[in-house]
Amino acid sequence: MQRRAFLKSATLAAGAALAGTTITATAARAADAPATVEHVYEVRTYHFASPEKQKAFADFLASTMIPALNRAGVKPVGVFTLTAKDNPDLKLDGDPNELWVFLKHPSPAALIDLENRLAADAEFQSAGKSILTAPKSDPAFTRISSMLLRPMSGSPEVRVPERSANRFFELRTYESPTVERHLNKLAMFNAGEFGAFERAGMPGVFFGGAIVAADLPQLTYMVVHDDEAHVKAQWSAFGKDEQWVKLKNDPQYKDNVSKITRRFLRPAAGSQI
Repeated sequence: MQRRAFLKSATLAAGAALAGTTITATAARAADAPATVEHVYEVRTYHFASPEKQKAFADFLASTMIPALNRAGVKPVGVFTLTAKDNPDLKLDGDPNELWVFLKHPSPAALIDLENRLAADAEFQSAGKSILTAPKSDPAFTRISSMLLRPMSGSPEVRVPERSANRFFELRTYESPTVERHLNKLAMFNAGEFGAFERAGMPGVFFGGAIVAADLPQLTYMVVHDDEAHVKAQWSAFGKDEQWVKLKNDPQYKDNVSKITRRFLRPAAGSQI
C-alpha cells in the first residue's frame, strides 16, 4: 500500500511540474480513483492503408483477436468504426480507414505484459498467422494510436449496453487548460455529473481521466444513444437537468474545459460493447 501511495503521489507531482501549476491536496483527493480499482482502460485507433485492409483486420479481431484478448483477461473488448457521414463536425474528406478498439485491462501490470501473453497463446498465433506475420511490404495496419485512461471514481466500471441493432456511441474528450483544472473537471464528474447522463437517456459506458494520450490534460468518456435520431433530444435533456445546471453554475468549476472533441462511432462485428 505504501508503494501504491507513493506512485500516486509521484504521478500527480510530476504532472503538476510538467504543467507548471500547483495541484491542491483537496483536488487530488476528489479526482483520485478508489484504491480498490485496479483496472485501466485503453482506447486504440488502428490505421489502415485501405478499406480492404480495414475489413481484413476487423474480421481478424472478431474471429481471432477478441477471443485471445478475453483469454488474456481483457474484457469487454469494444470495436467501432467512424464515418464522415456520422461526424460532420470533424470535417473529414472521407471515411477514415480506422478501427477504434476499447480494452479493459485488469491491471497496469497486465497491460504491460499483454503482448507477451498473446505471443504465448498458440491458438492465437496459429489462427492469426497471416495478419501477425504480414510482410513489411504489405503490413496489416500502418500504425496504432493509443490513450490510457484511469477509471473515474464516481463511475469506475464498464457498463455494457443492450446490444440493440441501432445503438449509437459517442466518444467525448474534454481537454483542460491546466492539470489543476483537469482535476477539477474530474471532481465535477464525481460530484454528480454521471447521473445526468442516465436521466437524459444516454447512459455512460466508461469514464476515464487520461494518463497517457495526445492533448493532455484531458479526460475521455463514452455514452450510448438509442440511435442517431435521439442524439439531439438526449443532449437537450442533459442540458436542462437540474442537478447538471447546478453543477455548471457552481463557480468552483469555472473554466475547467477548454476544448471538446466528440466522435460518433458504430459497433463493428464482434464488438462486445
